[in-house]
Amino acid sequence: MEQLKRMALFAMVVEKGSMVAAAAAMGMSASAVSQQIRRLEEATGVTLLHRTTRKLTLTEAGTTFYDSCRQIVELAEQAEQRLAEQREAPVGELRIAAPVGFSGPLLCEALAPLLSAHPALSLRLFFQDEQIDLIEQRIDLAIRVGQQDDSSLVARHVADWRMLVCASPAYLAQRVWPVQPQQLFELDWIALNTECSQHLLLHGPGGATQRLRLESRIACNNILAARQFTLAGMGVSLQPEPEVRELLARGELLALLPDWQQEPIGLHIVTVRRDAQPAKVRYAIEALRRHLVSA
Repeated sequence: MEQLKRMALFAMVVEKGSMVAAAAAMGMSASAVSQQIRRLEEATGVTLLHRTTRKLTLTEAGTTFYDSCRQIVELAEQAEQRLAEQREAPVGELRIAAPVGFSGPLLCEALAPLLSAHPALSLRLFFQDEQIDLIEQRIDLAIRVGQQDDSSLVARHVADWRMLVCASPAYLAQRVWPVQPQQLFELDWIALNTECSQHLLLHGPGGATQRLRLESRIACNNILAARQFTLAGMGVSLQPEPEVRELLARGELLALLPDWQQEPIGLHIVTVRRDAQPAKVRYAIEALRRHLVSA
């Protein structure tokens, strides 16, 4: 590191034409500059400058060495410029992890305007319901649901989403429409896990609660798969309201037990702890926050 500093100082001496001018530019004394150049020559084993009382002249070795030093300084300046750009404007590759349920229109609607406004920004999306290691996979931010207990991460609460008990019209046409939670036992349950059963806590009128342990006919660890089986008339499942809103509006799914609600799920934007986030992350968090809160 000290050698790199001396190389940069050498380049400054050559560009300024004297050690006095270089010392003034660097906020050093002329003697300190001279000492550093001497140490550089000792380390390289060659004479870089011819010194006279009137001027400095590069030796042949010094001319070649100066070209390399100048390139190093330019690369350092470019690196600083790129860092400044990342602080001030969203540029570079943005890596986002999210549950598979977000592979529909939600993220596209939130992030497409950001990408359109900033052509130097690129996007890499990783959809999986299992939690991904943000550091190992170099993830800039992740969208996660439920309680967040990892103290090594920063979790920003964005919204609470309602979970609806849903079924298709074709499925309900062959069965009694449930009006009380206990009637769910008479229906085929599609669980969002790989267990044989799922526990529900439903809140109803007047503060009433119902705890149910529903045996599942179909169990899967993917919300999209559970939704497709529900649309196909294979049973009843819990679905996040924003993700099925259009299906409900078109009548492809029906919401059951409107007076009985599951606890909403908390939606969080999660990042690794660091002193300052680059602009691409700050802009993405704001875009996602605006869109997901209104979803």
